[in-house]
Amino acid sequence: MATEHKISATGRKDEGKGASRRLRLKAQIPAILYGGTAAPQSIQLEHEKTWLASQNEWFYSSILDLDLDGKVQKVLLRDMQRHPYKQIIMHLDFQRVDENQAIRVAVPLHFLNEEKSPAGKSADVVVTHELNEVEVSCLPKNLPEFIEIDLSDLKVGDIVHLSEIKLPAGVEIPELKLGKEHDVAIVIAKHGREEVEEPTEAPAAAEVPAAKVAKKDEEKK
Repeated sequence: MATEHKISATGRKDEGKGASRRLRLKAQIPAILYGGTAAPQSIQLEHEKTWLASQNEWFYSSILDLDLDGKVQKVLLRDMQRHPYKQIIMHLDFQRVDENQAIRVAVPLHFLNEEKSPAGKSADVVVTHELNEVEVSCLPKNLPEFIEIDLSDLKVGDIVHLSEIKLPAGVEIPELKLGKEHDVAIVIAKHGREEVEEPTEAPAAAEVPAAKVAKKDEEKK
C-alpha cells in the first residue's frame, strides 16, 4: 500500500483571469477539481505549502488525499502550469479517483545497483536510461509510488526491455498490449566511443608567390 500524502485546499466562487491574478497576489494557487460523479469545482491552495509538496516525486505520481474544506477526497494531479522563469505555480488540475475504476498514471523508475554491476564497474562502458518513467494501469489501491529495477547483473551488451520490469500485483503496462514493437528498451549497456586520433597531416609545401616564379622564369631566358 502506498504512503498517504495529504494536501489542503479550500473552495472558491470567483473565477476568470482577474480572480486568478488576485489569488496569486495573495500567495494562493487557483486550481480545478473534476472527475467522478460530482461537478467540476474551483478550488485554491496555499502556494508555499503546495510548492514544498511539489518538490517531491510523489506529488506527481501518487494518489493524494485532498482535504477540501474538511472533507478528504482521493485525487491525482493531472496538470500543472508554472511561471516561465519564476518559482511560481500558476494553476493545478486535480482529478477525482474512483477506488473501483482502473487509472493510468506515469510512475517513476528507480534504477538500483547499477554501480555494482559488471557494466557499471567497467570504465569503458556507458549505461543509458532510455526511460525514467512508465505509464501503468491499475486500481487506485494498487498504484505504486515508483517501480524499482535491479541492475546488479547488467553486463556490457545487455538491453533491458519494458517487458522485463517486475510489476507489483494488480499493475500492468498498457503499452505492452499494443505489440512486440512497443516492448522498447529502457536500459542499454554498451562500450563508449573510442576516440581515434587523426593522423597528423604533413605540412603543405610553402607556396611560392606568382611574382617570384615569373621573375625566375625571366632570369632563365
